[in-house]
Amino acid sequence: MSLRTVTPPDPETLLGGAPPRKRRQLRRAGESYGFLAPTLILLFVLMIVPIVMVIGYSFQDNVILKSSSEFTGTTNYVTVLTDPAFWKATGNTVFFSTVSVAVHLVLGLTFAMLLNSPLISVTSRAVFRALYVLPWLFTAAVIAVLWRMLLSPNGIVNFLLNTDVEWLADPQLALGTVTFINIWAGYPFFMVSLLAGLQGIPQDLHEAASIDGASQVQRFWNVTIPQLRPIIISLVLLDLIWTSQQFALIWLTTGGGPIDVTEMLSTYTYKLAFANYDFSLAATAAVLILLMSMILAVLYVRHQKARD
Repeated sequence: MSLRTVTPPDPETLLGGAPPRKRRQLRRAGESYGFLAPTLILLFVLMIVPIVMVIGYSFQDNVILKSSSEFTGTTNYVTVLTDPAFWKATGNTVFFSTVSVAVHLVLGLTFAMLLNSPLISVTSRAVFRALYVLPWLFTAAVIAVLWRMLLSPNGIVNFLLNTDVEWLADPQLALGTVTFINIWAGYPFFMVSLLAGLQGIPQDLHEAASIDGASQVQRFWNVTIPQLRPIIISLVLLDLIWTSQQFALIWLTTGGGPIDVTEMLSTYTYKLAFANYDFSLAATAAVLILLMSMILAVLYVRHQKARD
């Protein structure tokens, strides 16, 4: 009688077989999207749907009365793009944004290097840090009220300068004045971010450059700036996006006036909607602003990918 070798059954076979790898991957992906579902639904309802509705409104007329609304094609875009007030607001926005961001960068880097200097004691550094960050703690409404009081004809600024200038009402000074206020309110963002970047630069790089005979200026341009370049580019792009859409500060200080010297794209769109009640043109202007912002957003995302 011959003996047969009996192979014991595989435990996984007894249990019904292990699930395929693809099925496991799908299950994990389903669990991940299940956790993300509440956030994705909120984003869809609060962002995607309104954006699609505004884009639809930009191609219609009489959007307030749905019964009489009609499709107008690109007529609204032609109207807005041929409006001199739109290009005036665009020019003001470009000036306001570029000057603000440039000065934000210079002031932020200057104060960050000051706070990172070993020549300042720990106590003095803490005091200066609290003072420099102070403008960042105020809301736009508080900043607007504060500076309107300081710059009024009877305010402290005119008292110290012994003048009676209407800083926010003079057509030649208003745009520069609101730009200065925005600079004062926004530079701490650059300062805090660049200070963190400075503290992350290895000290060995500065020591090696010093041993090679590099001066402080040469170390700044050849060591500090290259190490901070990724942070600087990110901050500049983000600040351009935020500053170009600034509304509260402009509206609460000048309202876009006097005349239209401080009119920004944000206030221009607001007035179309809630002063002229022309929601079709307001939606069109909003779509154009969205397209401009998307250019900066794409540059920011590409920079972040390249940095990673």
